[in-house]
Amino acid sequence: MEKTLSVDERIRRAEEIYYRRKTQNSKRESATVNVNNTDKPNLKLFQRMFIQIIVCILIYTCFYFIKNANYIFSDEIISKTKQILEYDINIQKLQEQFTGYINGVMNKNTNEDIIVPLIEDENNIKEENEIQENILIENIVEENVVANEVTIEEVKVEEKELTQEEKDVQEILSNYSLINPLEVGVITSDFGERESTNSSVTPYHTGIDLGATNGTSIIAAMEGTVNTVSSVGDYGNHIKILNGDVITLYAHCSEILVTEGEKITQGQEIAKVGSTGNSTGPHLHFEIRKDGRYVNPSSIISF
Repeated sequence: MEKTLSVDERIRRAEEIYYRRKTQNSKRESATVNVNNTDKPNLKLFQRMFIQIIVCILIYTCFYFIKNANYIFSDEIISKTKQILEYDINIQKLQEQFTGYINGVMNKNTNEDIIVPLIEDENNIKEENEIQENILIENIVEENVVANEVTIEEVKVEEKELTQEEKDVQEILSNYSLINPLEVGVITSDFGERESTNSSVTPYHTGIDLGATNGTSIIAAMEGTVNTVSSVGDYGNHIKILNGDVITLYAHCSEILVTEGEKITQGQEIAKVGSTGNSTGPHLHFEIRKDGRYVNPSSIISF
């Protein structure tokens, strides 16, 4: 049989049903409020990013003002500012990312998926700027190192001491003009150390030997005054012509055409090739001396 409820019990049950429904409605409203509150962080992040962009624009404007204010700031500050402004920043890419972020916020998308790539791109831009700055610094350092190396090498060259003969050669080339004393002739023995296979051949040669036929004309290699005409000694018939502190000597001549004290012009015929004195065949023994020191004629004249 169906149980009959009293009036009081019906009222009590009705109140329970009403209270249960009221509790459920309050929970739904609380859930709705919580869902709507999830949008607040998005708006806060949007505001924060907008402020950061404004600040960046102001900073960049300050740098641009410093760069173009030549009479207010020092050259060092302006130079550093120009270096900062020369960094490559992809404004178009940043604008596209910012626009995508705004669209995501307006469509109530999750802003975390948008902010993370933006931060990563900003980090990549910073890394690229740091790399460019490091490359610039490395290039400057390399240029300074190369310049210093060149300077050090130049100093080393300047500090290198010249031999006396090298100094003599430089002074003769700077102050005198000499020509080949034989128009036709070949070098048969060079200046300096040489192998001595004959007792008549000295181990150190103080001049050069120019081989030619007997009677070939010998001309004055330089102008000057005939200092010596002699036939005494190993040189045989020989001539010395003096010009300042330089002497040119012509030895083993078959015939001499000038006298002591005579003024000689460059290219003037002064003797004939022969084989007098300590000689093994017709040739001209030619010497150059400066202050009594022997100088290699090949360093002065092209034979």
